[in-house]
Amino acid sequence: MKKKINEILKKVLQKINCEDKNLLIKKELRIFLQTIKKEISSKKIQAEVFVGGSFAKSTVINKKIHDIDVFIRFSNKYEEKDFQHLTKNILSKYKDIKMVHGSRDYYQLKVNDFLVIEIVPVLKVNNPKQARNITDLSYSHVRYVRSKTNSLAPYSKRNKKIKSKKALDEIKLAKAFCEAKGVYGAESYIKGFSGYSLELLIIHYKTFMNFLKKISEAGKDKIIIDIEKNYKNKNQILMDLNESKLGSPIILIDPTYKQRNALAALSEESFRKFQEDAKKFIKNPSEKDFEIQKIDLEKIKKQAQKKKLEFSLIEIKTNKQEGDIAGSKLLKFYNHFTKETTPFFEIKDRGFNYNNKKSSRFFFVAKAKKEIISEGPLLKDKKNVIRFKKAHKKTFNKNGKIFAKQNINFSLNQFVNHWKKKNSRKLKEMDIIDLKVVD
Repeated sequence: MKKKINEILKKVLQKINCEDKNLLIKKELRIFLQTIKKEISSKKIQAEVFVGGSFAKSTVINKKIHDIDVFIRFSNKYEEKDFQHLTKNILSKYKDIKMVHGSRDYYQLKVNDFLVIEIVPVLKVNNPKQARNITDLSYSHVRYVRSKTNSLAPYSKRNKKIKSKKALDEIKLAKAFCEAKGVYGAESYIKGFSGYSLELLIIHYKTFMNFLKKISEAGKDKIIIDIEKNYKNKNQILMDLNESKLGSPIILIDPTYKQRNALAALSEESFRKFQEDAKKFIKNPSEKDFEIQKIDLEKIKKQAQKKKLEFSLIEIKTNKQEGDIAGSKLLKFYNHFTKETTPFFEIKDRGFNYNNKKSSRFFFVAKAKKEIISEGPLLKDKKNVIRFKKAHKKTFNKNGKIFAKQNINFSLNQFVNHWKKKNSRKLKEMDIIDLKVVD
């Protein structure tokens, strides 16, 4: 089995490594960096520039489109409110720049078909406690993780946590696996493993396979990892960290700032999904585990029809900014609508897909319940009992309360359309501008 796994991982690395593309990215980056450094100097702005993210740490994996993070690190003499107009001033030569709203606004520049540069304003901090935003820690994260393989990024001999190409490959495998399983990213519509957290986890567990093994074997207790031994013991971690940072199934102390849990965004659902996928891979490894599998909706629909179940494909749209904001709004509605549906239908299967724009689609495979029982007010509450009887045709009394029976005589698609008409106000409140049955 070990030989088979090694052969699979070797083939996967050949697919996900992108040295040739990296050379092209470096060429474009150098041109861009030279331009904005000149702008900073000519406009006498006190700031420096550095490349961050996976590209800076040489842990980037092959994708159709690469988002490269470039940070403009402003002197602490500037106020937070100055960052936006200063950054726009530095980037004024670029006409096709796009501003993206976030915890701190940043900018996107599409260079070509496979490269997008994201320009992020940050504060230059000497101590992590001075950070005003999580992005202010990016410089420290790069210096902590990376090996001396990328001349465009900051480097620290003192840390040098990645000491070999093999270590870089182990990180790339972890990223490719998590992306294929839909748990890569700390965005609120994913709530998975960020790139930085996976780098730290591989630094801790040494190899991709050991990472899978240890996580898959974990029980219900929280996994607590403190790579740099910033705390004496686990109890001290639980006492020192803010309660809001302790909700995730893994507490991963950020080596650059011990008050931060680098996996605070990881949800229980994403963690358990990862555990199951890790177990399956260890038992029956395949190259396909590193490939994003498209959901075969036609196959799901045909299987539903064979079992005499209903299939419904629904599309929702929002007017919110594409990315994390739109994704979180759409996911929140999907979860809410699932709860609205379950009183009337047994959901046998469901799935959600966000296209990184302003819309998403989700499907249900369901079976209508024969009838539902609705609980009403106490019988002594005469006024509300009258209202309840008007709203329901079949009622009965039990234990001093009134109840109603409702036969389910409508399809899943009919339910969706009826819910849409009845809840137009709720749709607006949840920032959903359209809801429709596609199939």
